[in-house]
Amino acid sequence: MAGPMMVGAIAMKGNLDFLEGIRDSKKLTKLGREKWSKKIWEEKERSGAIGIVIVSIGPAVIDKFGISASLKLAVAKCLKILVKDTDEYEIMLDGSLYAPPKYQNQQTIIKGDEKIPIISAASVVAKVYRDNMMKKLHEKYPQYGFDAHKGYGTAAHIAAIKKHGLSAIHRRSFCKNFI
Repeated sequence: MAGPMMVGAIAMKGNLDFLEGIRDSKKLTKLGREKWSKKIWEEKERSGAIGIVIVSIGPAVIDKFGISASLKLAVAKCLKILVKDTDEYEIMLDGSLYAPPKYQNQQTIIKGDEKIPIISAASVVAKVYRDNMMKKLHEKYPQYGFDAHKGYGTAAHIAAIKKHGLSAIHRRSFCKNFI
């Protein structure tokens, strides 16, 4: 309901063994996500064989174009930054995500973040990045409790919206029923 949408992408050459045991970011604890995120960034530094991109799409864009179009935009931006040769990489996407048609070697995998370690890794780094951003936004908007609920539609967040109205970082299209 508040804050940007984050989409993560990871390109990797070589062995994925270091991702053994990673899970969908939504099924990990906060501490588990943070440990995995740190491990992924450390492997990037250590090996140099990992590219990581996190794209942020702000609330105004989400409100103007909708969540689906915003996701497509984020995926396209990630790939534009990460993939130099559209035929060089096998592109695996989670759920209902699709890359632009110029990426011929793409595959969308339902529940990919539960099944494919590199999709899980991209999900984890994006989620940790967003959670940290929402903690920083809490400093600017403490009345909403972003440090606790990270902008999701909890009862406490809805109560704060009803009491304080919408902030500049709220997705108005998501909050129509609360104002």
